Amino acid sequence: MALEPALEEARRKLKEIIAEHKLGKEFVQVTIGTLSTRQAIGDPSRRDFPLLEGREVMIEAEFHGSHGQAFTDRPHDFTGSINDVLNLNLDTTENRAIFIATLNAVMAHLGMASGTRHCHDEEPEECAGEIASYLLSEAGKVKIGMIGLQPAILDNLVRTFGEENVRCTDLNPKNIGSRKYGAEIWDGRTETGNLIEWGDILLVTSSTLVNNTFDKIRKEAAARDKRLINFGVTGAGISALLDQERICFQPH
Repeated sequence: MALEPALEEARRKLKEIIAEHKLGKEFVQVTIGTLSTRQAIGDPSRRDFPLLEGREVMIEAEFHGSHGQAFTDRPHDFTGSINDVLNLNLDTTENRAIFIATLNAVMAHLGMASGTRHCHDEEPEECAGEIASYLLSEAGKVKIGMIGLQPAILDNLVRTFGEENVRCTDLNPKNIGSRKYGAEIWDGRTETGNLIEWGDILLVTSSTLVNNTFDKIRKEAAARDKRLINFGVTGAGISALLDQERICFQPH
């Protein structure tokens, strides 16, 4: 049976939740503003996070005092009701980011998702070490395919599993064709299928939900019976709604 697109499945389920809690009849202001790097990630000692390099920014939605965030390279402010968000056309990157940040805020408000705000300062580094240790204890020294370069996680994976057991795809031309911490960085536009075939476990940035590549990755992983684990704040709410495995050890 064909997989329903992740965002459409999430929208359908969120509509049911909104109706159940009678939130759709309220006129709720949902304001999304671009965060500074200090607001988003604090001041980590590692300086090669994408947020600090300026390729992506973090947007944040607030709903009844709860917050939800999403990474995007096309930030856009939005104010409206929850029903307005539910009716957004999700064909654009801007609208996908708004929808996901809002979904994260609503799910946090209802206590249905955690880790909807990015960790700060040295917490990303600590989380990366915990991810590598967790995967090693869970699966042993397997091959890890990382989709979307997150430097701290990649560094810790290589140190834990060995550079021969870790590969990564990315969309940033600056990274493609290089080696980071000993791991090859492949072109995410052309080599993700090969990475999925190669890896035993796929560690996938949830930013793929915003850039519209997640559905293809999920389909290919399912076809090859590969374990897929989301990482990152963007996928907090959708992972909970879709019962998709997600890893986050420093939730905010």
